[in-house]
Amino acid sequence: MNDAVAPPPSVPTVPPPPPPAPADVGQPVAFTGVRGDFRWLVIRGAMLELVTLGFYRFWLATDMRRHLWSHTTAGSDAPEYTGTAKELLIGFLFALAILAPVYLAYFLIGLEAELYQAFASIPLVLFFYLFYQFARYRARRYRLTRTVWRGVRFWMKGSGWLYAFLAGLWMVLIIVTAGLALPWSRAALERYKMRNSFYGDLAGDFDGTGGGLFKQAWTLWLAVVLIIGFVVVLGTAAPAAAVLVGALALVFAPFIYAVYKAIEWRWWVSGIRFGAVRFESNLATSALLAPYWAVIGWSLLILVALFAWMFGVGGIIYAMFAKSGATGLEVGAMVAQSPLVIGLVVLGYLVCALAFGVVVRIYLRRDVWARVVASTMVYNLAATDNVVARGEAANALGEGFADGLDIGGF
Repeated sequence: MNDAVAPPPSVPTVPPPPPPAPADVGQPVAFTGVRGDFRWLVIRGAMLELVTLGFYRFWLATDMRRHLWSHTTAGSDAPEYTGTAKELLIGFLFALAILAPVYLAYFLIGLEAELYQAFASIPLVLFFYLFYQFARYRARRYRLTRTVWRGVRFWMKGSGWLYAFLAGLWMVLIIVTAGLALPWSRAALERYKMRNSFYGDLAGDFDGTGGGLFKQAWTLWLAVVLIIGFVVVLGTAAPAAAVLVGALALVFAPFIYAVYKAIEWRWWVSGIRFGAVRFESNLATSALLAPYWAVIGWSLLILVALFAWMFGVGGIIYAMFAKSGATGLEVGAMVAQSPLVIGLVVLGYLVCALAFGVVVRIYLRRDVWARVVASTMVYNLAATDNVVARGEAANALGEGFADGLDIGGF
């Protein structure tokens, strides 16, 4: 009889460990727009602004945003700007109907008495500062709800008036602290905006801190405070020298501002969050020096061209009137009162103003956008794969307020 062999005791099978999660590898954000295309877009837009008395700016703003949005790619997908010029025009007309009575009331007060006008200017300035902040918030909401990426809309909630109130309180603190509170103001206001911003059902947040911005920019703040203090102290002892030092300081002011804007852009981009999606920027501190100095150079050339045009027109008309045999003073009076001279001077001013607008749009809109985008990495973009659409499109009234107050922005 064969003995039965007992089976070996069963060993519980242990499942293999799951593969390690892929590292959060960043993907570059790229800008593929051609500079020449954008340059022609804004030059053509400026010419159409001239012949339409400025009303083409709504179409130009729309075309600029579509160009910038559509050539900015994250994860090989570019956002789409769905706003229309008609929305901007209607929003502007509504805003004009609200702002016009304010301007009219201040004008009537000024006609009544200079003393009343002086007292009225204080609440007027406060009103427009708060209204400016309200308009910025509402304009941001409009632009955000007109931005669609991968078929899902960005959107925004929150109160524009509450934002304006918070901005007003922070401004008081900035003034009291001689600008020292500015980084904390920027962080608090950005946090309010981002925590009310959404991509579908992904909630936004802002991870930047006032201390982080201050650590990067405190030397600029110190330099500005020392320069202003030195000019003020010098002004009491040697006013002429103070004027000279102040003029030299103005020469370096764009340099300081360009460096600060580069620091601020890098800090702001690196603080943006949408759910698990985060951004980082390695924008160099000197990255924006060239665009800002280019604007200064072109502005000086435009100013020289304007003065040359005015003197040229005046000289030609003066020579024409001088042939009539009138005296020099009489000819000068006729030139100054000539509708032709006034019309040509106004035309030259408008052309130069539009040329300045072209320069600003190319260097401080397109070029700054391209440099900031090129410095940006996005992480954990896969978190957007299953986003559920949420939110509704906001009206363009806030954008109209922004346009009525001449507020620019992306």
